[in-house]
Amino acid sequence: MNIENSVKHCVYLGLGSNLGDREENIRQAVSLIQERIGKVVRQSSMIETEPWGFESDNRFLNAVILCETEKTPREVLRITQRIEKEMGRKKKTSLIANSQEPIVRYHDRPIDIDILLYDDLTVDEPDLKIPHPLMRQRDFVMIPLNEITNS
Repeated sequence: MNIENSVKHCVYLGLGSNLGDREENIRQAVSLIQERIGKVVRQSSMIETEPWGFESDNRFLNAVILCETEKTPREVLRITQRIEKEMGRKKKTSLIANSQEPIVRYHDRPIDIDILLYDDLTVDEPDLKIPHPLMRQRDFVMIPLNEITNS
């Protein structure tokens, strides 16, 4: 992956929250992303959805943003993970006994930030996959993503 840092790249990020003041959590995440990653040029409406991949009584608010950045995909991942942690997010993955492959365990969270797309780049690394491999299966990603890519 060879990305120039002085060039503006388009990164689409999926945001979700189902703990606390969900709307404020998304607003705060967008503000931190704008501050640390780059200018947010589009933001979808927020939609309310059922949890995906786990059981919970807490519904999600979800949105997608388009951000212009000079950061590499790896830098964007590191920064979004730091934002999640600062906002109270617990660990996303864990290892199964006798396995080196991390598995995702979904749970309630104040904020979740996923890299959906980064320019037309394809990345397939153990901890970074672009385009996001599950996004087409998730209406809570595709509905807001289509809203801002078709406007």
